[in-house]
Amino acid sequence: MKKGMIDRFGLDGKVAIVTGGNGGIGEGIGRGLAEAGANIVIAARNEEKTAQACARIKADFGVETLGVRADIRREQDNNEMVKQTLDRFRRVDILVCNAGMGIAKPPQDITVAEWDEIMETNLRSFFVAAKAAYPAMMKVGGGKVISVGSTMSIFGGGYFSPYAASKGGILQLTKSLAIAWAKNNIQVNCILPGWINSEMSVRAKSEKPDLNRNIIARTPAGRWGEPEDFAGIAVFLASHASDFITGTAISVDGGYAVQIIWD
Repeated sequence: MKKGMIDRFGLDGKVAIVTGGNGGIGEGIGRGLAEAGANIVIAARNEEKTAQACARIKADFGVETLGVRADIRREQDNNEMVKQTLDRFRRVDILVCNAGMGIAKPPQDITVAEWDEIMETNLRSFFVAAKAAYPAMMKVGGGKVISVGSTMSIFGGGYFSPYAASKGGILQLTKSLAIAWAKNNIQVNCILPGWINSEMSVRAKSEKPDLNRNIIARTPAGRWGEPEDFAGIAVFLASHASDFITGTAISVDGGYAVQIIWD
């Protein structure tokens, strides 16, 4: 029986793990997947915040949720994340690698320890989480891996050199995993957020008074993004609607990446 268009976007019965999914973009993605019918596993370090996000998603969408305490930089924690998901739901269909961090300093002021922390949190964790989820996806005949890069996956950042390097690495790792796993019916794609209202951006606005005005001027949509702006793209990349799309990156930035400022 042929799938209807609505069925192509449905996620009923699917199980999605979202790292760093207890707030901001991660929760916006988790809420979108839940609205489409997926059960949601949130993996993050802050147990209280994770429990609250799980409760909100369950109350609003009626799906099952699971919170897992995990330091996504650690291989053991990622393996445990997948194990707990399998113990509860018996399957893993979707992995969203969203957890990340950044430090705003010129490169000469970044310590090696700060460099290592950013690279481990943003890039290494993507590899370790995807590697942990791969066997579970193989058992259900395929899956969807969604990485979260940044506009700095394609732009440099004078005050964000390790962040930009890690996000560029995420984009290249996305392409490499997509090639390696296409034969296994696992599609791997990357979302590139622009400037989004989140805890990180609140701090950035306080540190750089002109940031809000400059971002709005550069963004054709004339506003900052919101976490809920990621619901639709996440559902698309997690569903059968994107089965022939892999190794690509999609900007969610209100046109920021295509705007040239002349004055």
